[in-house]
Amino acid sequence: MASNDLRDELLCSICCSTYTDPVMLKCGHNFCQICIDHVLDKPNRSGVYSCPECRKRYRQRPELMKNFPLRNILEDFKSAQPTQTYTGIFCTDLDKRKCSVHKKILEYYCTEDSAFICAYCLAEQHRGHQVETLDEASEKKKEKLGSILQRLTKNRWEIKKKVHNLEQSRDKAQQNTTASVLRVNAVFADIKRHLGKKKERILSEISKQKMDETLKVFTLIQIQEKKKDELCRKMRRIEELCNRTDPLSVLQEPDTGDFCDPEEEEVDDDQETEEHDTQSPNLDDMDMAVISDRIQKLSDIITGMKSEIYVEDPADILMDVNTANNYVHISDNWKIITWTKNNQNRPETAERFKNTPQVISNVRFSSGRHYWDVKGGRKGEWAVGMCYPSMARRANNSCIGDNKKSWSLDCFDKEFSVSHNGIRRVLPEKLFTDSYKFRICLDYEAGRLSFYELCDPIRHLHTFTDTFTEPLHAAIYIWQSSLTLLGAGRN
Repeated sequence: MASNDLRDELLCSICCSTYTDPVMLKCGHNFCQICIDHVLDKPNRSGVYSCPECRKRYRQRPELMKNFPLRNILEDFKSAQPTQTYTGIFCTDLDKRKCSVHKKILEYYCTEDSAFICAYCLAEQHRGHQVETLDEASEKKKEKLGSILQRLTKNRWEIKKKVHNLEQSRDKAQQNTTASVLRVNAVFADIKRHLGKKKERILSEISKQKMDETLKVFTLIQIQEKKKDELCRKMRRIEELCNRTDPLSVLQEPDTGDFCDPEEEEVDDDQETEEHDTQSPNLDDMDMAVISDRIQKLSDIITGMKSEIYVEDPADILMDVNTANNYVHISDNWKIITWTKNNQNRPETAERFKNTPQVISNVRFSSGRHYWDVKGGRKGEWAVGMCYPSMARRANNSCIGDNKKSWSLDCFDKEFSVSHNGIRRVLPEKLFTDSYKFRICLDYEAGRLSFYELCDPIRHLHTFTDTFTEPLHAAIYIWQSSLTLLGAGRN
């Protein structure tokens, strides 16, 4: 046996020095006689003695048997080793296990002062303090570490589950993207000659969405994998501490904050979960919503383009003067609607808007697909859209978009928004041109009312979807501005 290996076999597990007067317990473990006497002089609170090595319990103080063969081996080993070298090996460890004041073996742990003490310290400066034996203190710390280990194990499992869900979401997003591309190709096949450039633009947008969402998922997976690795590192360290048989080395392990308290960890995890839930929506829902929105916009564009291709002229929209508010002026051709300060003194009827500068068309649509174009004013306020004939004419919410019977595109001080049932949504997009020309498309059976900016190419702004239950009239609101209905060939 090599010298170093033999030296390890001759170390007492209590003082970590070579045996002095080695004795053996019935369980077969050896100790210095003075070391084991110190241990056996202080049984646990239930009066039970235990072996420091294997923790075997004895109801009565166990007999110590002198180990003569081990003594002979120890004497032969010491005679073969230089005294100076042997002394230098163990002095550091032995000093760590002795009281710096009384030079006695450390046997207790003062919980009030968080200090390791000897029997003399217990009788002097630590008298009356809450004191535990090293075994008791070590067991308590191991119980705490075991609780932390259980919590970290649960956290690791939850992270693995999150990673699995993220991977599934990524795969599903890719499948949805593939299906969306197929749908886009199918739609464009019908009008390929007219929409080549538009097809490439939308496919590029979907591809970018795929890359963005894949990157998001990849980043989240990296974060979760990093957390999992950190938990594994902590678990390995805790398992190492829990497997140590030396209670003092367990207690001397510095608490650097690396091992968190289970209750605090649980609170932190809940807060992290809340922040994650708040900041990161479900990937499946997010991907489907984004892709559906892309398909929706694509379908709207196709609808608008089909209107351009297959409909020769826009719908012939004329405003009904019998519904016009007295501060709304309508031109002789019924195509230009202007706000005026002069009261028009029209006869009061149930059809007329009394408090709102507004007018609706004399034609109604109860089926089919239709579109009409308008040119808005650059100043003041205006809104254009569609409404049911049963919309209130004298109520406070009779303005189009302020009730559930109307839908509108609004321009207020050059800020654009869409409104329905009193809910206004500001459009973040800037106009591509300064022409202020817009198209309103209605697909009655499909329950779709869409708004477009007439630029090159035509740009979708918003689509309302609903189940229409009444015929629809074109409607215009005007204040300190004007709006023109565009005829055929005026796109």
